[in-house]
Amino acid sequence: MDKIQLVAFSSAQQAMLQRMQQNMLTSSQGIIAPAQQIGGEFSASSLSGSSAGSFSQMMNEAVNRVDAIQHSAAAQQIAVETGLSDDLTGAMVESQKASVAFSAMVQVRNKLTSALDEVMNMAV
Repeated sequence: MDKIQLVAFSSAQQAMLQRMQQNMLTSSQGIIAPAQQIGGEFSASSLSGSSAGSFSQMMNEAVNRVDAIQHSAAAQQIAVETGLSDDLTGAMVESQKASVAFSAMVQVRNKLTSALDEVMNMAV
């Protein structure tokens, strides 16, 4: 299985990804594992009102990371265009990373918007 390394994985995301990959390997071997509760910072106790600012902080950090990736890609492209660098492949790879990061951010935004619409349309 090919592994894709992302630049901005937090330790909790990395641990969750490893559990998901292990579950995928287990399920492909025909072994059914019992359901596991997601723990750590994603547990029910962490979703209390005391951490209300953490979601907006997490989203701001994600947007800032995507912005930094895009600025880095743009800087490398400008360096190649002006002749300061001859690393065209590096600039293209950075450009693709920026494109994928932006697409993922847009997809998350769309999912959040549709989830909010669903919540708002719920009968009370």
